[in-house]
Amino acid sequence: MAVKQFKAESKRLLDLMVNSIYTNKEIFLRELISNASDAIDKSYYRSLVDENVNFNKEDFFIRITPDKEKRTLTITDTGIGMTEEELENNLGTIAESGSLAFKSENDIKDGVDIIGQFGVGFYSAFMVSDKVIVKSRSVDSDKAYKWESQGAEGYTIEPCEKETAGTEIILKIKENTEDEKYDEFLDEYKIKSLIKKYSDFIKYPIKMMVKKSRPKKDNDKEQEEYFEDETLNSMVPIWRKNKNELKPEDYDQFYMDKHFGYDKPLRVIHSSVEGVVSYKTLLFIPARAPYDFYTKEFEKGLELYSNGVLIMEKCADLLPDYFSFVQGLVDSADLSLNISRELLQHDRQLKFIAKRIKDKIKSELLLMLKNDREKYIEFYNSFGKQLKYGVYSDFGANKEVLQDLLMFYSSTEKKLVTLDEYVSRMKEEQKYIYYAAGENIEKIEKLPQTELVKDKNFEILYFTDDVDEFAIKMLMKYKEKEFKSVSSKDLGFDSDDKESKKETEENKELFDFMKEVLKDKVKEVRASNRLKTHPVCLANEGEVSIEMEKVLKMMPSNQNIKADKILEINTSHEMFKAIKKAFAEDKDKLKMYSNLLYDQALLIEGLPVDDPVQFANNVCSLIK
Repeated sequence: MAVKQFKAESKRLLDLMVNSIYTNKEIFLRELISNASDAIDKSYYRSLVDENVNFNKEDFFIRITPDKEKRTLTITDTGIGMTEEELENNLGTIAESGSLAFKSENDIKDGVDIIGQFGVGFYSAFMVSDKVIVKSRSVDSDKAYKWESQGAEGYTIEPCEKETAGTEIILKIKENTEDEKYDEFLDEYKIKSLIKKYSDFIKYPIKMMVKKSRPKKDNDKEQEEYFEDETLNSMVPIWRKNKNELKPEDYDQFYMDKHFGYDKPLRVIHSSVEGVVSYKTLLFIPARAPYDFYTKEFEKGLELYSNGVLIMEKCADLLPDYFSFVQGLVDSADLSLNISRELLQHDRQLKFIAKRIKDKIKSELLLMLKNDREKYIEFYNSFGKQLKYGVYSDFGANKEVLQDLLMFYSSTEKKLVTLDEYVSRMKEEQKYIYYAAGENIEKIEKLPQTELVKDKNFEILYFTDDVDEFAIKMLMKYKEKEFKSVSSKDLGFDSDDKESKKETEENKELFDFMKEVLKDKVKEVRASNRLKTHPVCLANEGEVSIEMEKVLKMMPSNQNIKADKILEINTSHEMFKAIKKAFAEDKDKLKMYSNLLYDQALLIEGLPVDDPVQFANNVCSLIK
């Protein structure tokens, strides 16, 4: 029989189809099953428009038959089938889609999902096959035809025997190579896992005879093997069911089956959107962060389905980085897929869905915060840092989205509070939102810099994450209230500022001497208006705080950025009398005092002293 040439450009085009379009060989099974599903969908559509055609769903299924001895994998459907002409047109021309033509000719819009619309999916079979045989019989004919090809050299079509309508695709699987183990595509377990991964929600049963074992009837101590027909796919996706059909445990089970997490999710977002772009989502907010969540290795993204067929396992474009903790999936028939259905074209449809998902996640988090605070705090303890990174990143572009979701520990409430709650409690004369940064709550409580603010009964937010101050610098203000660190040079208390300036001026020569001793370690030495019981502390001036300096020092790209430090002295403290006496009588002793006080201030901040040996010697000299 004469071999016909493909109508597409040449051997190179088919070679491109097989070796370049698809990045993963296992995709072939997804493509062939999707085509089989389309064929059954066409039968269903015919039954809607032709009263002479009956559609009994029980009669329609897809069967997978591996044969290790013959080295064949057969995919059979009971769909609409193809005539000789359709075999010629659909399989003889690469990138000719019978599904797309069927959809266009019949003006199908709603009610029937046609998956394959590019006409290249079938040719993915050649990635794993030396030969492909297609036997098909149309529902409109009593004749069957066989299409056969070994690849780019061409194909043949001839009559064959087939008792029922539908299509049977027989793949002659390639031999193993050093790099590729084609045997796995004949393995029962591998086939089941691929169907579960890519085609679990095809709406028709995907059946296979599966080997099982059971006790023998005459001897229950021995096992015998037998084959049982098993449906490998779930068929109806949980996200396509009505919410009132589902119980919380159904969502929990799906969440764990999908390996989204091992604990029950804190919140489930199940929604269906109809409009310019229609889609369904099933999203989960986990209770705990994965072990690698805050590492470069973590891969964000939602599963992306088109008509129940998995297109991408991790579609990162559907989630902003600050909501990367969300797990789940999106299913839409309206997306513009690329030719291999492996990657999504970056178009307005995807951006539209991503924006709606972002808004939905935010609204659900706000609802959780309002109606189930305990659960929200559990979420925030796991993922609050990610929200703060979101405020800081992209130069604060997302701060409006995230600011109402932030929480910080309150000095007065002794628990996490929102910025809105803080502002609502601000005293009439209070100008700023005050905060203190440190390693943990216990250490911040002891900071000398908090004394004056606490003395005025102003609430202080405690920043304990490295990212906190960086995020607040981007936020700048909340509800027109600026943020102010308790270590800031200017706390905004006019009367106290005047008093400290007066004390500084009166002791100018003393403080100038101490500044000269400490050289460039500090920008200034002055009297403090914030200290009540402590002798000394460090304040800072400028955009970089002392806590920010500590964070920046730990970074690999450390550029030795330092805060402008101010050494503040409590002129009401007993210690100050000793300083004044040393200034008048013993300048060398004052030099030692200056270094001791500076080192003491460093230790309070959790910073290392510059010269630990000298510090120890200075302490010992005081004991004499």
